[in-house]
Amino acid sequence: MQIILLEKVTNLGDLGEVVRVRNGYARNYLIPKKIARRATDVALKEFEARRAELEKLQAEKLAAAQAVAGRLEGKTFTVAQKAGVDGRLFGSVTSMDIVEALRKEGFDTVEKSQVRLPDGPLKAVGEYTVHLVLHADVNSDISVVVQGEMV
Repeated sequence: MQIILLEKVTNLGDLGEVVRVRNGYARNYLIPKKIARRATDVALKEFEARRAELEKLQAEKLAAAQAVAGRLEGKTFTVAQKAGVDGRLFGSVTSMDIVEALRKEGFDTVEKSQVRLPDGPLKAVGEYTVHLVLHADVNSDISVVVQGEMV
């Protein structure tokens, strides 16, 4: 299916590009989230009329993400979880737990889908580096300290 991208999408294209994607990806993800629109003649004309507005909106999102990344730089966040004597957690620290720790510190704009845990959930006490993807062009690394609460 041919679509027009209404914002930059990693590994797909920039704002305004007409790209070909699989039908399900377009129908089930891109179009409902208003990231893209089906590429018809009418849609292309409407897009060109709104291009300046969409570019301004995209620039504002980028600036907001860069501001959050600047505030996150060098920060360390602590998550407490029940642990055994050997330092292994009963359960794990997931991306949702990390988002809750960020929200307690005043970072309300970070969402669960922006947190990247390449090795999966954190299952032991210690300090970890967590990668945040705040925007297609803005990445940030934070330090998360997992502390054990003795049972």
